[in-house]
Amino acid sequence: MRFKFPLVALGLEIAMIVLFGLFVRYEEDQSSQHFNASKGANVDKFIELYPLFQDVHVMIFVGFGFLMTFLKKYGFSSVGINLCIAALGLQWGTIAQGLIHGHGQAIPIGIKNMINADFSTAAVLISFGAVLGKTSPLQMLIMAIFEIAVFVGNEYVVVDLFRASDVGASMTIHAFGAYFGLAVAGVLYRSGLREGHDNDESVYHSDLFAMIGTLFLWMFWPSFNSAIADPGEKQYRAIVNTYFSLAASVLTSYALSSLVEHRGKLDMVHIQNATLAGGVAVGTCADMEIDPYGAMIIGSISGIISVLGFKFLTPLIARKLRIHDTCGVHNLHGLPGLIGGIAGIVVLANDPSKRIMQGYALGTSILSAIVGGLITGLILKIPIWGQPSDQDCYDDSVYWEVPRWREHDHYFHEREHLSQLEPEV
Repeated sequence: MRFKFPLVALGLEIAMIVLFGLFVRYEEDQSSQHFNASKGANVDKFIELYPLFQDVHVMIFVGFGFLMTFLKKYGFSSVGINLCIAALGLQWGTIAQGLIHGHGQAIPIGIKNMINADFSTAAVLISFGAVLGKTSPLQMLIMAIFEIAVFVGNEYVVVDLFRASDVGASMTIHAFGAYFGLAVAGVLYRSGLREGHDNDESVYHSDLFAMIGTLFLWMFWPSFNSAIADPGEKQYRAIVNTYFSLAASVLTSYALSSLVEHRGKLDMVHIQNATLAGGVAVGTCADMEIDPYGAMIIGSISGIISVLGFKFLTPLIARKLRIHDTCGVHNLHGLPGLIGGIAGIVVLANDPSKRIMQGYALGTSILSAIVGGLITGLILKIPIWGQPSDQDCYDDSVYWEVPRWREHDHYFHEREHLSQLEPEV
């Protein structure tokens, strides 16, 4: 790994620089070829939407990063590898999306390009959660390249060919990212971890750090769902609908967590994840006239389904389908993404042609994710990417310089020592 990872990372960055040199231009350079008045308009639009971009950016680098820090010995990797693959993803996403939508022409960089590049990165980070702790940083770089290529192709089919509505990307980002990651996790399944792993668990402070990620995602999700909505009424609806859907999913998540857990206690895993399900599920129809109460119904259902998924479906999938989903992305992104896609079909029931296209869009997103994930998983399974052994999974020290003394190590060693002491008579 001392040479493989640096060479691949540097090679990919050189490739990005070359591609940017060939295709990417400032947006103002393009507009000046026509008339200078449009240059000022483009800049004004950029500055106007920049706060929304910043909100999305915070979700990508802080929200997703900290949400995955729940593993007791994998915090460095959760935040650190998240940063690495996101930085690669936004560059590659800019090129891939620009080329396919611009039909190979020069890519003028505007605020929408930057937001969409972050969106393509979000799909990879969702998939990262499914294989968290069981892969190497090099494998994640390779997965980012392949997944974004498939993601952009699916997005082109859904948005440009089917003309489907998916402003908050319930189908194209969340469902796609979840099922792509699950397909990869299925191919990379480790039978040696079937009975679990000592490091595949949290401690008090690691769950607290993960809750920081939840709060960042929860607060900024209205910006995520409204960032590319048409300015004006549609953007207003996207913000309001997401706001109330998220609020509703919190209450139902707490209620169901208490209902299904022993003695009515709350499970922090449910609270970290299911409380966000409303933002995922309302995404497809966020800018539609569903009324606040409709958004709250969607959020409530998604919170309930997400908790039930964590409690009952995740163990079943691991046992029956041999797919170990580390972060439970199926319950936070996959199932709510399906709910969002179905909600879009229901809302457009009065328009049969649009309803059919919405159905095609949902099916295409899931199918392309599964096929792309299976192929990518087979590539990542080739034993040249420095993947960790079973015993080294979920441990930062394999790929990071870590402090020699770690608080949780001391805690568990002390507890084990005390349990071995014979009580004095």
